[in-house]
Amino acid sequence: MTETQANTVAALAGKPRFLALDVFRGATIFLMILVNTSGPGAAPYPQLVHAKWFGFTLADLVFPTFLFAMGNAMSFAFRKPVATGPFLARLFKRGAIIFVLGYLMYWFPFVEQGAHGWELKPFALTRVPGVLQRLALCYVLAALLIRWLKPRQLLLAAIALLLGYWAILLAFSPPGMAYDKYANIGTQIDLWLLGPGHLYKKDAGFDPEGLLGTLPATVNVIAGYLAGLAIVQGGDLRRTVGRMALVGVALVLAGLAWSPWFPIAKKLWTGSYVLLTVGLDLLLLGGAIWLIEIAGFKRGTRFFTILGRNPLAIYLFSELFVTVLGMIPAGEHGGAYDAAGVGVFQAIAPGPFGSLLCAFAYTMLCWTVGWWMDRKGLILKA
Repeated sequence: MTETQANTVAALAGKPRFLALDVFRGATIFLMILVNTSGPGAAPYPQLVHAKWFGFTLADLVFPTFLFAMGNAMSFAFRKPVATGPFLARLFKRGAIIFVLGYLMYWFPFVEQGAHGWELKPFALTRVPGVLQRLALCYVLAALLIRWLKPRQLLLAAIALLLGYWAILLAFSPPGMAYDKYANIGTQIDLWLLGPGHLYKKDAGFDPEGLLGTLPATVNVIAGYLAGLAIVQGGDLRRTVGRMALVGVALVLAGLAWSPWFPIAKKLWTGSYVLLTVGLDLLLLGGAIWLIEIAGFKRGTRFFTILGRNPLAIYLFSELFVTVLGMIPAGEHGGAYDAAGVGVFQAIAPGPFGSLLCAFAYTMLCWTVGWWMDRKGLILKA
């Protein structure tokens, strides 16, 4: 089925399909892979690296944008009435599958070289929180709220989540340590429930996808859902895009205004960070809708829709295959990915640009897998 036919079928079914949303989601996946697989041998450009604690970079926009895009998709997926029992069964099943896939992704390749040969990687040292795990938890929590709350009530719930998270950090962290990476109550909950062995290994006992951060991160999903509703039900698309732009600017300014008291920090997923990222996403999505749906500029959009149609499969491939490449011995540079990054791309363009070229080449490899799956009609769904 061609893209035009898909749009026609969706419209006949009473569910208008917006190409801009698919492009938005696909562009997010592209940038996510580019950021996650920076080439070795040189430091990447600062904007392609997450802020160490307080602060904001382009890389810090990727994950909340994916949550926002997931909320957009939910505004279409949840339009058909479903009885409560089947809805909950499907919801928790999908959430569990995404969570387990994330856990298995961190456990992969499941074995390691030990003193007596290959041994099973111990469960006690496998990370439990993670990107897909947070996606799963936010999806379930947002879906439950969406199921039983009206749009205005959802907005109030989002405000309550942000203020409630702020209050929890201030009230239950040691005095003056609410924003400390290791002393804040969120980190203490993760250490108490999971232990250091199940947390992120590169940050000495702190996990950027910890459990408490699920509360504010769910607001990014709710915002995406409400934006999707506005697009579908708004009538005049030009007016809707204008309103999205105004709200986006207002939220960016609100996030910056809040930041002196609640600093912008992706790893802590602060309320100011949520307002900033939601505001930017509204501006970006509004711009995509204006360009594609209103101005009619569709040339090259398939490049991104290929990624947007199969985001779970492509993301999993990008994370697993780079791990496989790292396991292949390649002389003095270690694994094959490092050898290619240093021996090929740093030789072509030493420094940050060579690192970017390496990441871009790998991202295009992942795109090629998505293109092949699209041609074969293969869609991985939880």
